[in-house]
Amino acid sequence: MSLPSPRPDRGALEGYHSPQLDVSVRLNTNESPYEPPREFVDAWLEALRQVPLNRYPDRAATELRRGIAAALGQPAERVFAANGSNEVLQTLLLTYAGPGRRSLVFEPTYALHAHISHITATEVVTAERAADFTVSPTEAGLVIAAERPAVVLLCSPNNPTGTVESRATIEALLAAVIDHGQGLLVVDEAYGEFADESALELVADDVPLVVVRTYSKVWSLAAMRLGFAVGPPSIIEELEKTVLPYHLASATQLAGREALRFDSEMRARVDTLISERRRLAAALERLPGLTVYPSGANFVLVRVDGDGHALWQRLVERGILVRDFSRWPRLDNCLRITVGTPEEDDALITALREVLTEVAA
Repeated sequence: MSLPSPRPDRGALEGYHSPQLDVSVRLNTNESPYEPPREFVDAWLEALRQVPLNRYPDRAATELRRGIAAALGQPAERVFAANGSNEVLQTLLLTYAGPGRRSLVFEPTYALHAHISHITATEVVTAERAADFTVSPTEAGLVIAAERPAVVLLCSPNNPTGTVESRATIEALLAAVIDHGQGLLVVDEAYGEFADESALELVADDVPLVVVRTYSKVWSLAAMRLGFAVGPPSIIEELEKTVLPYHLASATQLAGREALRFDSEMRARVDTLISERRRLAAALERLPGLTVYPSGANFVLVRVDGDGHALWQRLVERGILVRDFSRWPRLDNCLRITVGTPEEDDALITALREVLTEVAA
């Protein structure tokens, strides 16, 4: 007797991993270094006591969607909510991609774009980013015209590089998608609040554009797994048909609604992290043997002049964990550093200064 085999089209698919180690300073997963405001937690818990736990949650997440829409100046009909931005992306690909269709990704980028495409039996087409990690609108347009992808996935700010695409680039990609007449442009703005550019202003009822965001970073709610999309109502309606019934727990919906009441605290936190990102990047630029790339996110990518993995290991030995991309294609000897508290970042800078001196010696 033998157990069944998985779908043959999964091939050598590997799960998405972000290894965790027992360290004192963890700067590898792009979480917020700050817990949510205590007032929010108290308000959420008090409201949660009134939730009838024996009843299913609101399948349409009506109040949550209204709240998100109001905060963004959008109609509620343009908002879709799910368990983190990853479920939003999965639902989009299940609805608009799948067998016989293609998705387009711009490498290097968020690994889950290709991973979820494979899971949904979508063929992945890869386009290359430029040396500065930006997307060339001309080259992207040529790929879109030739490959005719059903879904174009653009991460901006891009993970793991931090690159922010200009409005002109996004408009050019959108025009290319519209020209070939059957595609959807999905702009993944998981880090959008940390950047100066956003595609939200381009969303319209008759435009094949969806913008995806998350509560994980800005609202310090990574544990709640809440994300959302903003797009044409007709697309949102199709996503609602695809997603599993009652997929978004009452506790999660309630957390999302309560968090919106603390918008000023959220914005202050964003400003704090942007300021700290600038300080961290400036400090890293002063260290020998590091190339620091511009970032519009809550992390910074650096390239090591030497063995990036060895540097990562030496940091771990000092109790500091960053994300090791040193052996990824197109990211040779690169490390991604999440912006932490000033104390955490100072510990990192001190450790780097020591490690880089040792490596040089």
